[in-house]
Amino acid sequence: MNGPLIVQSDKTLLLEVDHPDAQEARRAVAPFAELERAPEHVHTYRITPLGLWNARAAGHDAEQVVDALVTHSRYPVPNALLLDIAETMDRYGRLTLEKDDSTEPSRLLLRTTDRAVLEEILRHKKIKPLTGDRLDPDTVVVHSSERGHLKQELIKVGWPAEDLAGYVDGEKHPIDLFQDGWALRPYQEQAVNGFWDGGSGVVVLPCGAGKTLVGAGAMAKSGTTTLILVTNTVSARQWRDELLARTSLTEDEIGEYSGSRKEIRPVTIATYQVLTTRRGGVYKHLDLLDARDWGLIVYDEVHLLPAPIFRMTADLQARRRLGLTATLVREDGRESEVFTLIGPKRYDAPWKDIEAQGYIAPADCVEVRVTLSDAMRMTYAVAEPDERYRFASCAPAKDKVVDQLVERHRGQQTLVIGQYLDQLATLSERLDAPLITGETTVAERQKLFAAFRTGEINLLVVSKVANFSIDLPEASVAIQVSGTFGSRQEEAQRLGRVLRPKGDGRTAHFYTIVSRDTVDAEFAAHRQRFLAEQGYAYRIVDAEELGTLDPV
Repeated sequence: MNGPLIVQSDKTLLLEVDHPDAQEARRAVAPFAELERAPEHVHTYRITPLGLWNARAAGHDAEQVVDALVTHSRYPVPNALLLDIAETMDRYGRLTLEKDDSTEPSRLLLRTTDRAVLEEILRHKKIKPLTGDRLDPDTVVVHSSERGHLKQELIKVGWPAEDLAGYVDGEKHPIDLFQDGWALRPYQEQAVNGFWDGGSGVVVLPCGAGKTLVGAGAMAKSGTTTLILVTNTVSARQWRDELLARTSLTEDEIGEYSGSRKEIRPVTIATYQVLTTRRGGVYKHLDLLDARDWGLIVYDEVHLLPAPIFRMTADLQARRRLGLTATLVREDGRESEVFTLIGPKRYDAPWKDIEAQGYIAPADCVEVRVTLSDAMRMTYAVAEPDERYRFASCAPAKDKVVDQLVERHRGQQTLVIGQYLDQLATLSERLDAPLITGETTVAERQKLFAAFRTGEINLLVVSKVANFSIDLPEASVAIQVSGTFGSRQEEAQRLGRVLRPKGDGRTAHFYTIVSRDTVDAEFAAHRQRFLAEQGYAYRIVDAEELGTLDPV
């Protein structure tokens, strides 16, 4: 017994990365165990009820899970853990949601193989209103509009339903991938197949690894009309450009549904913002969802789903759904809702694995610590708690460090990223560099991003509008001066801005400037957690030592 896996009674799995059988063990546990941390030598997975139920939904049974653990474990697997796995997985499937073929299509049936379970769940005050007539001791009617809401509530009480009601075909619309000079990368192909075989679900890939192409591959598989939901208008237009370049779709077949345009076409790209715009308490644009018989709905940056989109998605359970993201981390803890309403995770790859294959750039992450002056430390000490983070984040001592870093990487495509607009305006003027914020028009943003891509300009100061879905493959240096408190997913997205592989193979650089002995440092440590778990090590240097920093 010398396997690469250590199985612990607290339901964590430790995988020794350098073991010769590590890849085989990773493939065996990936369907049911959630990757939590992936630093250099030992990766940590966790077994959860949701993960086990998702494995059952994908066709894996308890015997396969137990066999994977026993086969690859270095030590005897705790028997209590094996028993708990078997009993947890056995809870899945005692309730099934099925079509009612004998009546109108709006009716589903909730059936049980264990009458006591049905009696139990029907006594929950949030579940009973979602059901209709009791047809027999083992069957109750459910209106199709409650399909998603019911699944959510059943998960919460520990009795997940196996959804056998299937999907509507949607309106046919053939889409082909152009294969002239390029093809989907192996992991992209695996992601597309994993999604399609499962019906609906989430694909997790690092920033810069080509999630848009996974979406295009899924659209080609589906061959139907598609609704794509994205974070902003710039992202919508990048999706359109990529689809025009990589698929058989023409401009007339792709519509944009945003604040400035309201086009509904066989492939329609809509922003979350316009869909969640409310007038008089009504989400008037949600009618878009009924505008066509969509066969596929794609959620870009699915970890950012706003609450109204969650509610909307609960009503879309008859449509195939694909979620794309670099990280399923949500600071509000609603990851389980993403899984319940979009579908289970169908593909995931550690960032360092994709880097090792040469598809994203290696990155050098450095935290530069500055010291507040005595006067500023006193001002910080007496400030109100809710003002301290802004005060520490915008410390003038950071400006000099930005100057040094920009000079250090002069000639390289550099982004200065921050949270506070007055701080960014000061830096923009100081550096004589264009500033992009939420107030910058879409046309001006596109113009500046295009100039950055071509090298016409090589320095941009950007707010958090550049966190998501902005394709700047030439960016190789990011300097972060402030962030959204302790947001791990923002840190991941910002590093992702510089991870596109460079033509000459050079390393990307990601700097975070932090005020020591303040809440700024505390939040920075939390923000870095996700990247440390993915294997990125932060070097810490003092601002005074910046000139002696060894290049990587």
